Amino acid sequence: MTFYKRYFSFLVLLALAMGVSLGCESNFKEVRQNDYSEFVPSGDADHVNLKYTDSGRVKSILVSPKMLDYANVDFAFTEFPKGIDVTLYDNKGKKTFIKSNYAVSYKATSIIDLQGKVKITSENGQMLETEQLYFDQKNQWFYTEKKFKLTDAKGGSTGQGIDFSKDFKVVNSQRIEGEIESSE
Repeated sequence: MTFYKRYFSFLVLLALAMGVSLGCESNFKEVRQNDYSEFVPSGDADHVNLKYTDSGRVKSILVSPKMLDYANVDFAFTEFPKGIDVTLYDNKGKKTFIKSNYAVSYKATSIIDLQGKVKITSENGQMLETEQLYFDQKNQWFYTEKKFKLTDAKGGSTGQGIDFSKDFKVVNSQRIEGEIESSE
């Protein structure tokens, strides 16, 4: 008779252990699914054409085939997975043109991360090409640690690491190759 009691106790214990483990597994799958579903964009737009104005003046125009807005996450950002085409205007109406294959704009820091064949051109004919470039919107300043190619009417140069104002009036480079003519 003790054999049957032990056997019965073993079966009861086995059934409880299986019930607990199966209950936890289904709950774990549900929790994982909830975490995944929360990271979806709060906004999704196709064929975007945004104009930013200040005091009645157009300051910038952004055109993109796709925009995803993640305003519902802790570190909110806007993603442009198919690239952007931006025109920046200074106070005198001079334009700077920016193109990239991908971009992310972080709302808290006002930093835009441009990636993939980034190309910036000024009305004066200056052009910078690189694979990744950051734009600080508050200070109107571009910078990268990546390799770059800078070209203007007087020639061109290549290097690694550069930062400059949006109108190319101030340019600071780290490692540069080629010739650059300076007004100093």
